[in-house]
Amino acid sequence: MRALRILLIVTVILGGLFVIADRVAVGFAEDEAADRLKANEGLASTPDVSIKGFPFLTQVVGGELDEVEVGIKNYEADTSGTGGASTGTAPDKIRIDNLTAQMRGVAFSGDYSSAKAASATGTATISYTELLKAAKAEPVDVASGVTAQVVGLSDGGNGKIKVEVEATVLGTKLPRPVSVLSSVSVKGDTVEVQADSLPNLGVQLAEDRVRLITDFQQKIDGLPGGIKLDKVEAAENGVDIGVKGSDVNLVG
Repeated sequence: MRALRILLIVTVILGGLFVIADRVAVGFAEDEAADRLKANEGLASTPDVSIKGFPFLTQVVGGELDEVEVGIKNYEADTSGTGGASTGTAPDKIRIDNLTAQMRGVAFSGDYSSAKAASATGTATISYTELLKAAKAEPVDVASGVTAQVVGLSDGGNGKIKVEVEATVLGTKLPRPVSVLSSVSVKGDTVEVQADSLPNLGVQLAEDRVRLITDFQQKIDGLPGGIKLDKVEAAENGVDIGVKGSDVNLVG
């Protein structure tokens, strides 16, 4: 019995040491991956990297991690300058907030210089302030004596965006912006906003001219590791986006 007790104690101690070693190793790997991802993507701040699954060391021996979660608070995504149909003055960059991606089946090279995920899904948010940059422009002539421009975006409820349009009719600015509800969708790598109905500016206007103001789009590419836009939905603080990808480069 004494030998059995000693064996059990040794087993528990060794098991505890293994857990400690495993957690130390995973912490080091997470920090290293975060630093490499920061350098690889040219990020302003170090991202959060969390390696899931236990034990970590056995995954390392197998050369593949079950899941890695990456969190980037502020990411400057590339755009192609695609904005309102009348202006094309969207910025070259757009800030994406709280980008979180789950990378699954992450295979890495022997020297850890590269890591690629078999698949990835994630979420992020584009604030209404950022999205407004795609539509904001100088007032545009929509009819003789009538100019208009989008001056505000906000949550319209039920998955809609509230678009506020400021107009001047025959030299007189309307007392307050006119609002319309718009639908938001994603087509390829572009977020599109389209008014469900036209704003009432008090005069008869051609629909195609008004939509030069109310409808706009924002192309978003250059997301981390080559992930792509998947879906979008209007929410309280901005447009929530879903992203996905396959053969996503996490490092290298």
